[in-house]
Amino acid sequence: MSVLLEVRGLTVELPTPAGWARPVNEVSLRIAAGESLGLVGESGSGKTMLSLALMGLLPPGARVSGEASLATKAATKKLTELTEREWRDVRGAEIAMVFQEPMTSLNPVMRIGAQIEEAIRAHQPKLPASEGKRGAIDALRRAAVPEPEVRAEQFPHQLSGGLRQRAMIAMALAAGPRLLIADEPTTALDVTVQKQILDLLDGLRRELQLGLLFITHDLGVVAQVAERVAVMYAGRIIEEGPTQEVLARPRHPYTQGLLKASPTLKRGALTPIPGTVPQLTALPPGCAFEPRCELRRAECSAAVPAFRLIGSDHAARCILV
Repeated sequence: MSVLLEVRGLTVELPTPAGWARPVNEVSLRIAAGESLGLVGESGSGKTMLSLALMGLLPPGARVSGEASLATKAATKKLTELTEREWRDVRGAEIAMVFQEPMTSLNPVMRIGAQIEEAIRAHQPKLPASEGKRGAIDALRRAAVPEPEVRAEQFPHQLSGGLRQRAMIAMALAAGPRLLIADEPTTALDVTVQKQILDLLDGLRRELQLGLLFITHDLGVVAQVAERVAVMYAGRIIEEGPTQEVLARPRHPYTQGLLKASPTLKRGALTPIPGTVPQLTALPPGCAFEPRCELRRAECSAAVPAFRLIGSDHAARCILV
C-alpha cells in the first residue's frame, strides 16, 4: 500500500506561564491509503494536539518542528510548511476531521444540509446551487443517515446524538478527502449507536480507500476499528504495532496498565495506574512513565528510551524490551 501520511519527528510547543510545553514530542507515524491507525492514551497525552497539528489548527503562538507529508491527489505536500491560504485548499479536500462533540462543531442556527453544502462550496465555489444541494444529500446518504432529504432541512438540535455524528462524518467526507481524522467520535454515544458509528467508519474506509487516524482512550474501540495501534503518553508514542498483537502481548508497562484498567467480562475489579500524567512543562529527564511504573529501574531516569523492535512491526520505547 502507498503511504498517504508520513510524520517524522513532529514536535509541537505551546507557550504557557510556566514555560514552553511539548504536547507533541518527536512523534513519527505512517498511514497508508485504506489503512486505519488507532491512537490511544489518557487525557492530556497529546492525541488531540497531534490531530490539530495535522489539520493546521494549532492555537496562535505554537511552534512546530519536524516533518508531516501528505500524498494529495496532485502531489505530496509538506503540511508543516503550508501557509494558511494553502491550508484552505488542503483542509477538507485532502484531509478532514470528525470532532468529539458535534454540538460544539455544528452551527446551531444553520440547517444540516446548508452546512454540508458550505463544506462542498469551499472547494467548488462555482458549483450550481442544485448540484450543491444534491451533493449534501448524497453525503448524508453515504453516511447512512435515514431520510437524508428530511434531515438536510433540520437543525442540529432536532437530531439525536448518533445522527449528529453521522452528519459530521457526511460533512467531513463531502469534499472527497483521502485522510480522515476521527477524534473520539463515539465518546458521548450509547453502546449500540457507538457500534453503528464504528461500523460506518470502517465501511467507508474500505469503500473509499481512506486513510483513517482514529483517536480514542478506549482500547475496546481500537480493537474494533484499527488495524494498527500507537499508544501515546506525555506527548510521545511509546508503543506501536498490529492491534491484535499489541493488545494480546503489550510490551510497555503503560500499555499493560491501560489494559488492566479496562473493564472486561471476565475480570471483576479494575487495577488503576497509580499517579497522573506529568506536567508537560516539567517532564522527567528519562522515561516519562518512570515515576508511575512498578517495573522502573535506575537507568529509566537517565535518558529517554529509544524504540526497540519486537519482531518486524512491533516496537516499544522501554529498556525492558
